[in-house]
Amino acid sequence: MADPGTTPMAPGDGSGGGSGEPPDPMPRAKQLPELIRRKRDGGRLSEEEIWGFVRAVVEGSAQGAQIGAMLMAIRLQGMDLEETSALTLALARSGQQLEWPEAWHQQLVDKHSTGGVGDKVSLILAPALAACGCKVPMISGRGLGHTGGTLDKLESIPGFNVIQSPQQMQVLLEQVGCCIVGQSKELVPADGILYAARDVTATVDSLPLITASILSKKAVEGLSALVIDVKFGGAAVFPDQEQARELARALVDVGAGLGLRVAAALTAMDNPLGRNVGHTLEVEEALLCLDGTGPPDLRDLVTRLGGVLLWLSGHVGNQAQGTARVAAALDDGSARRRFEQMLVAQGVDSNLARSLCFGTPAQRRQLLPHAREQEELHAPAAGTVESVQALPLALVLHELGAGRSRAGEPIRLGVGAELLVDVGQSLSRGTPWLRVHLDGPALSDSQRRALQGALVLSDRAPFPAPSPFAELVLPPTAAQP
Repeated sequence: MADPGTTPMAPGDGSGGGSGEPPDPMPRAKQLPELIRRKRDGGRLSEEEIWGFVRAVVEGSAQGAQIGAMLMAIRLQGMDLEETSALTLALARSGQQLEWPEAWHQQLVDKHSTGGVGDKVSLILAPALAACGCKVPMISGRGLGHTGGTLDKLESIPGFNVIQSPQQMQVLLEQVGCCIVGQSKELVPADGILYAARDVTATVDSLPLITASILSKKAVEGLSALVIDVKFGGAAVFPDQEQARELARALVDVGAGLGLRVAAALTAMDNPLGRNVGHTLEVEEALLCLDGTGPPDLRDLVTRLGGVLLWLSGHVGNQAQGTARVAAALDDGSARRRFEQMLVAQGVDSNLARSLCFGTPAQRRQLLPHAREQEELHAPAAGTVESVQALPLALVLHELGAGRSRAGEPIRLGVGAELLVDVGQSLSRGTPWLRVHLDGPALSDSQRRALQGALVLSDRAPFPAPSPFAELVLPPTAAQP
């Protein structure tokens, strides 16, 4: 492992790939206005200038107004591939680097999602990949706005500790094969500062800033392969698939320039993923998937993303073989055993972990935080379920306490909703279609209207629900098998 005292931004810090040593730092504070002006007017920034800006951010010599102005200039004028690669590497080198035993190199893989409603894939995929012989040092985040966070979901399990040092992460990978942890202040500190500034300066949706933020956190992990789940649709950052494709290509290309083997999957986020939304409810559904059952769309996405990673990292000869191997790990119980081991290794009582992983759904519900009340909604008319719009559902749950509007706010872990119907299913008028779990008073009239409006019915014949997996963008050196 890297020494925790590694000097940030020091020449020669390894990041698992990239263009070598950072350039000599430029005099920063005086030149920042000139850099901002040039980018504002559509000019390019050199690698040296980008490194200088990032160093000024980390050291605190860049004023908040200057950081915001540079982010807005980048948002409006964009960055080319070389600029984006330089920004990514500078962010990655702004803190400590993770280093693993050389023998692990081909085993190290990870997955990242741009955020969705009901997206509990990481909880299932990390232990499934570990069961397939991979090492998965997954650094995850918390929910903000209408999207849920992997760390919040795991913390609904009593005792689960997301704070792990790099040394503890190595022990977890040795003993279990996977860990899911939070980003520490030692890892990519510049990204933490810029991310917070983006959130309050309307620059969250900048392609180069998204690309650099995602890949800088993954570059420090020393991975052999990474798959990024880029969401598009009504509840995603990018509603349009073409915009999502542009981000996917940027992630793949910049990753290749840094020596990372990155694939990006475009997946639909109009309907919630699976049937459960909300922290505890999503843990319950993840456990169903680890039982070898669970909703077909969730299992499909887990096995496909895992199949891509097993193929890219050389564990299997093609994607189909990888998908089959991940499916087998779900069906034979090996993924669930890894999940149990991860829970215990990250602080959960061994008896609780065993009961959660091998109990019935009813027993599991008693072991996790749950809301005090439930309220069911009924179909207002007969028809076929064309879709269940994820965004209005998530926004109401956010109002009920399932989400946070700013970092650090408490959340209600038991608040959520269960879909009682599937897309493509025929419904009779009055059939229950949604069960809301809430702690406070009954749903308000406006909340009930918003939820009922999320159910979109049509008069066409019942149909099989489509897979959320739309397309895959591969690295330049990988041929589609």
